[in-house]
Amino acid sequence: MDFDFLNSKTAASLDEIRVRVAHALARHPLCRSVRFDIVSVPRTRRGGNWTVTLQSVEPRGVWEASEIVADIQDAYDLAAAA
Repeated sequence: MDFDFLNSKTAASLDEIRVRVAHALARHPLCRSVRFDIVSVPRTRRGGNWTVTLQSVEPRGVWEASEIVADIQDAYDLAAAA
């Protein structure tokens, strides 16, 4: 049985990823005021091609914000620009 679909990521534009991160952070009480920026980066060994820079994170919310972003990075791949 082929389980590659379990490791595949959904292609999304920079704007789509930005919206998903914003909504995910807004749902957590400690992460609602987090400001962030999404940056396209060269593909890493883990397969990622984008990252998030977090700014003004409440100290108690750093771990939660990092976990939220990591979950989204595991699910989405930045789509190639047309």
